[in-house]
Amino acid sequence: MEADRKLPEVREKEDAHRLGTIEALSWRATVARLFLSAALVVLGLYLLANYLRALAWALVLAVALWPLYDQVRGKLSPRAGKNILPVFFTAVVGLAVFISVATLVVDLACELRDLIDYGRQAERSGIATPDFITHLPYVGEWVTNWWREHLSHAGWAKELIAKVNTSWLRELGANLGANVLHRGIIFGVSLLTLFFLFRHGESISAQCRTASQKLFGEQGERVALQMAASVHGTVAGLAFVAIGEGVLIGVVYFFTKLPHPILFAMATTVAAMILFAAGIAVGVAAIILLGVEGLGPAIIVALAGFAVIFLADHFVRPRLIGGTTKLPFLWVLLGILGGIERFQLLGLFLGPEIMAALTLLWRELAAPATDRNSSFDLSSRSNS
Repeated sequence: MEADRKLPEVREKEDAHRLGTIEALSWRATVARLFLSAALVVLGLYLLANYLRALAWALVLAVALWPLYDQVRGKLSPRAGKNILPVFFTAVVGLAVFISVATLVVDLACELRDLIDYGRQAERSGIATPDFITHLPYVGEWVTNWWREHLSHAGWAKELIAKVNTSWLRELGANLGANVLHRGIIFGVSLLTLFFLFRHGESISAQCRTASQKLFGEQGERVALQMAASVHGTVAGLAFVAIGEGVLIGVVYFFTKLPHPILFAMATTVAAMILFAAGIAVGVAAIILLGVEGLGPAIIVALAGFAVIFLADHFVRPRLIGGTTKLPFLWVLLGILGGIERFQLLGLFLGPEIMAALTLLWRELAAPATDRNSSFDLSSRSNS
């Protein structure tokens, strides 16, 4: 009888032991899966380290252009929308970048040719001492004597080249060629990735939403929507506004007869993507006009340029960037500046994305339990 009473206790102990063994094995399997997943992720990042920027650029462009792409696709047949439209959008992006770079290269080549012609003429006849050098206080006489000794006579360029070690020029040329080839490969990878993102964007988006829900719950999906909205707002507030600034100020450049107005307009557009940098481009253009055309055109460029920049930076851009994501402009500014410092031009878009995600996480933590879903809601916008 006593043995019969002990039998259930023994069975309970055995069952508990088996359950503990199963839980231990399950815990070990979970740890092993996590370790294997982390190792594969690290290995993949190491393998793609040189192409992460290309993938990031393709992702930013795809997210930024997706609303327009989706609208155009809705007006086409399913076959054309799946096969032809991704090629068309990718080709448009590639041509836009290629034409911009080609225009810049052609203008620089023309300037280089003029500089070479001037150098050849100066080699044959020497460079006369400028009048303003002779009137410099304190150092005018010394600089004038040095100029006459080294630059005013024919053959000065050959003497200067003979004294300079030109091996670094060959090394610079080799490095420049390798850098251009590498940039071309990165650009090709970006376009190829962009094509596949356009073609399979819906399935990739669905997979990302499913994975974010499994890993982070509903908050993960809201963070992803917040980051996508920040890309749209950043592209509208930085890229489109910068293009508008470049076009308007470029028209002023053209009518004030600034040398190479297209080149300066492109430089102003690029500078306008960086907050407060467009003023530097306008200031340089005004200084050049002051020496070429006189005081009047320089004042016109300065006043018109700074007026356009003031309106864009203080009224248009904050509303476009911060209004889409409900992100304070201070965090937008810090995200842009920090992104540029860490990721260069790509940081213009990554910085606001990261700040938008951090802001949403803070709102999720700080909001009351009954008001978590009101901190940020993009689902209604996307459905509308």
